[in-house]
Order: sequence, then structure tokens, then C-alpha cells
Amino acid sequence: MSRFGLTNWLLVLGVVVLAAVPLLFIGSDTEFAGADGVAVERIDDSGYQPWFAPVFEPSAETASGLFALQAALGGAALGYVFGVARGRRRRVDPPA
Repeated sequence: MSRFGLTNWLLVLGVVVLAAVPLLFIGSDTEFAGADGVAVERIDDSGYQPWFAPVFEPSAETASGLFALQAALGGAALGYVFGVARGRRRRVDPPA
């Protein structure tokens, strides 16, 4: 096995360990709560009143679609930047 193959397998193993260890050690009786939910609870408990109401409040489906669109545009921009960088590198050092 090449050095790069070993590196790839170690990276895959690391990802699996990072995903499995919290699930094994935290247990199934623990409720996973996000930071957004905790923040909303604390703000509601403090008696804070917002200064204004939102102009547009999307439904759950629309919010999910907008989030997916944002992720797709970010991925496309990141892919473009990496592609341009790779193209510039290949122009400077053409493959043998």
C-alpha cells in the first residue's frame, strides 16, 4: 500500500472514530440540543422584547431550501477557487 493510500485510510478511520466516540460515551438517554435552542430559551427567560418584527418569516420548507441554496453557492464558490488555483499550478508546473 502506498503512503497516500495509508494516509487516506487513517483519515477515514479518524472520521469514523470522531463520529462514533460521542455516540458511544454519551449514551442514548441524553438529549442532543443545539446552541440555537439554548439561546432562545435563555432569551425568552430574560424577558427580552425585540425592537421590531421580521419583514419576511419563511416557512420551514422555504428556510430549508434557502439553507440548501446557501450551501450550494458556497460549495460552488469554494470549488471554483480550488479549480482556479489548481489550473494556475498546472500552468506553472505542467505534469510530466
